[in-house]
Amino acid sequence: MWIFGVKGPSGFSASSTAEEVTQGIDGTGLTAIVTGASSGIGEETTRILALRGVHVVMAVRNVEAGRNVRETILKENPSAKIDVMELDLSSMASARKFASEYNSSGLPLNLLINNAGIMATPFMLSEDGIELQFATNHLGHFLLTSLLLETMKNTARQSNREVRIINVSSMAHRWTYSEGIQFDEISSEPSYNTTLAYGQSKLSNILHTNELARCLKEDGVDVTANSLHPGAVGTKILRHNSFLNGVGNVIGIFLRYLVKNVQQGAATTCYVALHPQVKGVSGEYFSDSNIAQPSVKAKDAALAKKLWDFSLSLTTPK
Repeated sequence: MWIFGVKGPSGFSASSTAEEVTQGIDGTGLTAIVTGASSGIGEETTRILALRGVHVVMAVRNVEAGRNVRETILKENPSAKIDVMELDLSSMASARKFASEYNSSGLPLNLLINNAGIMATPFMLSEDGIELQFATNHLGHFLLTSLLLETMKNTARQSNREVRIINVSSMAHRWTYSEGIQFDEISSEPSYNTTLAYGQSKLSNILHTNELARCLKEDGVDVTANSLHPGAVGTKILRHNSFLNGVGNVIGIFLRYLVKNVQQGAATTCYVALHPQVKGVSGEYFSDSNIAQPSVKAKDAALAKKLWDFSLSLTTPK
């Protein structure tokens, strides 16, 4: 329905842009990490947060690309506070190095936006021997969040302001393996399906969010966790699939009427990160800057706990 601009309870619709949903919001004094910030939704999220006064740390695999984005934003907004740090989410060593450097920097962390992702890759393993989509889209963010969590809790206590964790998922979480998560065959090539593996990783984003929200509530800290579907957006996420990427290029003139542009695609992320309407909201799934309903599997608390324990087993140093 986004094409018709139908507004939800928040007052925004799928056609709303990131700039519109944050209009009048002052983010001065906040510090954010945005993963995958060198292109697409992550780049626009960085631009808008910086526009609203947030100090943004771009966590990127390609540092040169990140610096180019930073320079572009600074030309438009000379007062923007933006740093660039290297992070390859497919590598646990990289996630640990990033978190260690950030935690040692003395910077607070008010917003953690787990945005980076890959889609529709052929079967590949990460350097840690884990299927690449699961490793990058879920496990890297799971580890990063865990390693930064104490800094976020301290920020909430010291600033007396709510800290927010945002996991960018996808409506593709509905299209996954029959059991939801293939725990016993997570890195098995014979059972691998490009599309279902992507759906599995995006389902994992939501399940991670829900279990994290439960734990944070139990801890009594002022830290929230929410997930979201940004909408179908034409970005570089399809760079690993030559067929889908090629089709997208060929029918691009038609896609502009079927998918969101990047400004609209970043809207829900920026809304959940900054808008006062989201204060105190945790463990929810958003779409088009409104609370939405994910799949039945995404609301399965037992599955979320099983994934949490499974992810801990994979990320705990042996």
